[in-house]
Amino acid sequence: MTASGEPSPTAHRPAEGGGDAVLAARLAAREAEALRAVIAQHGPVLHRIAFRMTGDAHEAEDIVQEAVLRLWDQAPAIAARHPVGSPAAGALRLGGWLTRVVSNLAIDRLRRTRRLSDAEVPDSADEGPLADALIAAEQRDGAARALVAALPDRQRAAIVLTYYEELPNAEAAAALEMNIKAFESLLHRARAALRQAFAAQGDAP
Repeated sequence: MTASGEPSPTAHRPAEGGGDAVLAARLAAREAEALRAVIAQHGPVLHRIAFRMTGDAHEAEDIVQEAVLRLWDQAPAIAARHPVGSPAAGALRLGGWLTRVVSNLAIDRLRRTRRLSDAEVPDSADEGPLADALIAAEQRDGAARALVAALPDRQRAAIVLTYYEELPNAEAAAALEMNIKAFESLLHRARAALRQAFAAQGDAP
Protein backbone atom coordinates (compact mmCIF):
# COMPACT_ATOMS: atom_id res chain seq x y z
CA MET A 1 0.00 0.00 0.00
CA THR A 2 1.31 3.43 -0.88
CA ALA A 3 1.48 6.43 1.45
CA SER A 4 -1.71 7.72 -0.13
CA GLY A 5 -3.58 4.59 0.90
CA GLU A 6 -3.84 3.18 -2.62
CA PRO A 7 -3.05 -0.49 -3.31
CA SER A 8 0.62 -0.94 -4.20
CA PRO A 9 1.06 -1.82 -7.89
CA THR A 10 2.90 -5.13 -8.22
CA ALA A 11 3.86 -7.39 -11.08
CA HIS A 12 1.34 -10.07 -11.90
CA ARG A 13 2.03 -13.41 -10.29
CA PRO A 14 0.12 -16.33 -11.82
CA ALA A 15 -2.35 -17.92 -9.43
CA GLU A 16 -1.26 -21.38 -8.37
CA GLY A 17 -4.24 -23.46 -9.31
CA GLY A 18 -6.58 -20.48 -9.38
CA GLY A 19 -9.59 -20.16 -7.16
CA ASP A 20 -10.91 -17.53 -4.81
CA ALA A 21 -8.54 -18.58 -2.02
CA VAL A 22 -5.58 -17.73 -4.24
CA LEU A 23 -7.20 -14.41 -5.14
CA ALA A 24 -7.81 -13.68 -1.46
CA ALA A 25 -4.18 -14.46 -0.71
CA ARG A 26 -3.10 -12.04 -3.41
CA LEU A 27 -5.41 -9.39 -1.99
CA ALA A 28 -3.95 -10.02 1.45
CA ALA A 29 -0.50 -9.51 -0.07
CA ARG A 30 -1.77 -6.14 -1.33
CA GLU A 31 -1.59 -6.91 -5.04
CA ALA A 32 -3.36 -4.13 -6.93
CA GLU A 33 -3.85 -6.41 -9.92
CA ALA A 34 -5.83 -8.84 -7.76
CA LEU A 35 -8.14 -6.01 -6.75
CA ARG A 36 -8.62 -5.08 -10.39
CA ALA A 37 -9.42 -8.72 -11.16
CA VAL A 38 -12.12 -8.75 -8.46
CA ILE A 39 -13.66 -5.57 -9.85
CA ALA A 40 -13.60 -6.87 -13.42
CA GLN A 41 -15.12 -10.21 -12.44
CA HIS A 42 -17.78 -9.11 -9.98
CA GLY A 43 -18.29 -5.38 -10.50
CA PRO A 44 -21.04 -5.46 -13.17
CA VAL A 45 -23.23 -7.92 -11.25
CA LEU A 46 -22.72 -6.10 -7.95
CA HIS A 47 -23.59 -2.78 -9.56
CA ARG A 48 -26.73 -4.26 -11.07
CA ILE A 49 -27.84 -5.66 -7.70
CA ALA A 50 -27.18 -2.35 -5.95
CA PHE A 51 -28.96 -0.38 -8.66
CA ARG A 52 -32.05 -2.57 -8.68
CA MET A 53 -32.28 -2.29 -4.91
CA THR A 54 -31.66 1.45 -4.60
CA GLY A 55 -32.87 2.74 -7.96
CA ASP A 56 -29.92 5.16 -8.08
CA ALA A 57 -26.87 4.57 -10.28
CA HIS A 58 -24.61 6.84 -8.22
CA GLU A 59 -25.67 5.16 -4.98
CA ALA A 60 -25.03 1.81 -6.61
CA GLU A 61 -21.52 2.84 -7.63
CA ASP A 62 -20.78 4.06 -4.10
CA ILE A 63 -22.09 0.82 -2.62
CA VAL A 64 -19.93 -1.33 -4.88
CA GLN A 65 -16.86 0.76 -4.14
CA GLU A 66 -17.48 0.45 -0.41
CA ALA A 67 -17.97 -3.32 -0.69
CA VAL A 68 -14.73 -3.72 -2.64
CA LEU A 69 -12.84 -1.58 -0.11
CA ARG A 70 -14.22 -3.73 2.69
CA LEU A 71 -12.93 -6.79 0.88
CA TRP A 72 -9.53 -5.13 0.54
CA ASP A 73 -9.49 -4.30 4.26
CA GLN A 74 -10.63 -7.76 5.35
CA ALA A 75 -8.62 -9.78 2.83
CA PRO A 76 -5.89 -10.73 5.35
CA ALA A 77 -8.47 -12.20 7.72
CA ILE A 78 -10.34 -13.92 4.89
CA ALA A 79 -7.14 -15.41 3.52
CA ALA A 80 -6.11 -16.60 6.98
CA ARG A 81 -9.42 -18.45 7.36
CA HIS A 82 -9.09 -20.01 3.88
CA PRO A 83 -5.43 -20.94 3.37
CA VAL A 84 -4.57 -21.95 -0.18
CA GLY A 85 -4.62 -25.73 -0.48
CA SER A 86 -6.72 -26.29 2.63
CA PRO A 87 -10.25 -27.79 2.69
CA ALA A 88 -11.57 -24.36 3.69
CA ALA A 89 -10.09 -22.84 0.54
CA GLY A 90 -12.56 -24.67 -1.68
CA ALA A 91 -15.50 -23.20 0.21
CA LEU A 92 -14.49 -19.58 -0.31
CA ARG A 93 -16.72 -17.64 -2.70
CA LEU A 94 -15.70 -14.02 -2.96
CA GLY A 95 -18.68 -13.32 -5.20
CA GLY A 96 -21.03 -14.52 -2.48
CA TRP A 97 -19.17 -12.50 0.15
CA LEU A 98 -19.42 -9.35 -1.96
CA THR A 99 -23.09 -9.96 -2.79
CA ARG A 100 -23.85 -10.21 0.93
CA VAL A 101 -22.03 -6.95 1.65
CA VAL A 102 -23.66 -5.12 -1.27
CA SER A 103 -27.13 -6.34 -0.30
CA ASN A 104 -26.71 -5.21 3.29
CA LEU A 105 -25.25 -1.86 2.30
CA ALA A 106 -28.14 -1.27 -0.11
CA ILE A 107 -30.71 -2.13 2.55
CA ASP A 108 -28.98 0.19 5.02
CA ARG A 109 -29.00 3.05 2.51
CA LEU A 110 -32.63 2.46 1.63
CA ARG A 111 -33.56 2.65 5.26
CA ARG A 112 -31.65 5.89 5.64
CA THR A 113 -32.69 7.69 2.50
CA ARG A 114 -35.88 6.00 1.23
CA ARG A 115 -34.94 7.28 -2.22
CA LEU A 116 -36.35 5.61 -5.31
CA SER A 117 -35.64 6.19 -8.99
CA ASP A 118 -37.31 5.26 -12.26
CA ALA A 119 -34.06 5.45 -14.22
CA GLU A 120 -33.05 2.59 -16.46
CA VAL A 121 -30.10 0.38 -15.54
CA PRO A 122 -27.04 1.61 -17.45
CA ASP A 123 -26.20 -0.71 -20.34
CA SER A 124 -22.60 -1.11 -19.19
CA ALA A 125 -23.74 -2.54 -15.87
CA ASP A 126 -26.42 -4.87 -17.22
CA GLU A 127 -24.48 -7.66 -18.88
CA GLY A 128 -25.97 -10.76 -17.29
CA PRO A 129 -28.91 -12.84 -18.49
CA LEU A 130 -32.28 -11.69 -17.18
CA ALA A 131 -35.18 -14.08 -17.20
CA ASP A 132 -38.68 -13.98 -15.74
CA ALA A 133 -42.08 -12.52 -16.43
CA LEU A 134 -41.13 -9.61 -14.18
CA ILE A 135 -38.28 -8.71 -16.49
CA ALA A 136 -40.52 -8.85 -19.52
CA ALA A 137 -43.04 -6.61 -17.80
CA GLU A 138 -40.25 -4.21 -16.88
CA GLN A 139 -39.11 -3.99 -20.46
CA ARG A 140 -42.69 -3.29 -21.64
CA ASP A 141 -43.64 -0.43 -19.41
CA GLY A 142 -41.62 -0.33 -16.20
CA ALA A 143 -44.54 -1.64 -14.16
CA ALA A 144 -42.59 -4.44 -12.52
CA ARG A 145 -39.75 -2.11 -11.58
CA ALA A 146 -42.14 0.24 -9.81
CA LEU A 147 -43.89 -2.61 -8.03
CA VAL A 148 -40.63 -4.17 -6.87
CA ALA A 149 -39.41 -0.76 -5.69
CA ALA A 150 -42.54 -0.43 -3.56
CA LEU A 151 -41.82 -3.64 -1.65
CA PRO A 152 -40.31 -3.56 1.85
CA ASP A 153 -36.52 -3.48 1.68
CA ARG A 154 -35.76 -7.12 2.44
CA GLN A 155 -38.58 -8.39 0.23
CA ARG A 156 -37.20 -6.24 -2.58
CA ALA A 157 -33.75 -7.74 -1.99
CA ALA A 158 -35.18 -11.26 -2.14
CA ILE A 159 -36.87 -10.56 -5.49
CA VAL A 160 -33.78 -8.86 -6.94
CA LEU A 161 -31.46 -11.71 -5.96
CA THR A 162 -33.71 -14.58 -7.04
CA TYR A 163 -35.59 -13.18 -10.06
CA TYR A 164 -33.23 -10.62 -11.53
CA GLU A 165 -29.89 -12.23 -10.60
CA GLU A 166 -31.23 -15.81 -10.67
CA LEU A 167 -29.41 -16.87 -7.51
CA PRO A 168 -30.45 -20.18 -5.95
CA ASN A 169 -32.45 -19.71 -2.76
CA ALA A 170 -29.55 -20.93 -0.64
CA GLU A 171 -27.18 -18.32 -2.09
CA ALA A 172 -29.74 -15.53 -1.81
CA ALA A 173 -30.42 -16.53 1.79
CA ALA A 174 -26.70 -16.41 2.54
CA ALA A 175 -26.46 -12.98 0.93
CA LEU A 176 -29.16 -11.71 3.29
CA GLU A 177 -27.68 -13.62 6.23
CA MET A 178 -30.84 -15.67 6.72
CA ASN A 179 -31.45 -19.37 7.11
CA ILE A 180 -33.12 -21.02 4.14
CA LYS A 181 -36.54 -21.42 5.78
CA ALA A 182 -36.69 -17.79 6.83
CA PHE A 183 -35.62 -16.70 3.35
CA GLU A 184 -38.21 -18.87 1.62
CA SER A 185 -40.87 -17.37 3.88
CA LEU A 186 -39.64 -13.87 2.98
CA LEU A 187 -39.66 -14.74 -0.72
CA HIS A 188 -43.16 -16.20 -0.44
CA ARG A 189 -44.41 -12.94 1.11
CA ALA A 190 -42.66 -10.90 -1.59
CA ARG A 191 -44.20 -13.00 -4.38
CA ALA A 192 -47.64 -12.73 -2.81
CA ALA A 193 -47.28 -8.97 -2.51
CA LEU A 194 -46.24 -8.70 -6.15
CA ARG A 195 -49.10 -10.92 -7.34
CA GLN A 196 -51.53 -8.76 -5.41
CA ALA A 197 -49.99 -5.58 -6.83
CA PHE A 198 -50.06 -6.93 -10.38
CA ALA A 199 -53.66 -8.00 -9.93
CA ALA A 200 -54.60 -4.56 -8.67
CA GLN A 201 -53.16 -3.13 -11.89
CA GLY A 202 -54.82 -5.73 -14.06
CA ASP A 203 -51.43 -7.26 -14.97
CA ALA A 204 -51.66 -10.52 -13.08
CA PRO A 205 -49.87 -13.30 -14.99
